[in-house]
Amino acid sequence: MSQTRRYVHFRVLITPCDSRKDSVYFAKLAEQAKRYEEMVENMDSVASSDQELTVEECNLLSVAYKNVIGARRASWRIVSSIEQKEESKGNGAQVAMIKGYREKIETELAKICEDILDVLNKHLIPSAASGESKVFYHKMMDDYYRYLAEFATGDKRKDSADKSLETYKAASNVVVTKLPPTHPIRLIPS
Repeated sequence: MSQTRRYVHFRVLITPCDSRKDSVYFAKLAEQAKRYEEMVENMDSVASSDQELTVEECNLLSVAYKNVIGARRASWRIVSSIEQKEESKGNGAQVAMIKGYREKIETELAKICEDILDVLNKHLIPSAASGESKVFYHKMMDDYYRYLAEFATGDKRKDSADKSLETYKAASNVVVTKLPPTHPIRLIPS
């Protein structure tokens, strides 16, 4: 008889009277505990408020998503490499199992990318007041479209790559039109 372990997700319930400050605090706590999915949840709550994020909040949001996506990108690269090795050996049964596992990771990657792109499109870019914020958000969009293009195939790959380039150009346009020539972001070579 096989035993299945069940892991219960405990989530800190934040009541409506709790503040943005509490969500930021919980995000920092989750970061310290290396619980990046919970960090993402808390920062999504802050980012969805349709208010300009502080520099600290922008950094927390970025760190949360970078850690969540980074772990899965590393997993995808490892599993893809193993899949290629097994294919070259002609191990069809293993390749089929690996392919299913790779596709599971790809689904997780796509969901993470779609979630942050949704937050950026619906909340952060529309509420961004400063040129610096707009550049930051467009660069984030560029990154996550690029991550989608890394594992996508066919039209999805082309679409993600095109959107990545489009958001990169949007960031570049904001840099040129909204930031002074001496701004540190403008001084960074492309």
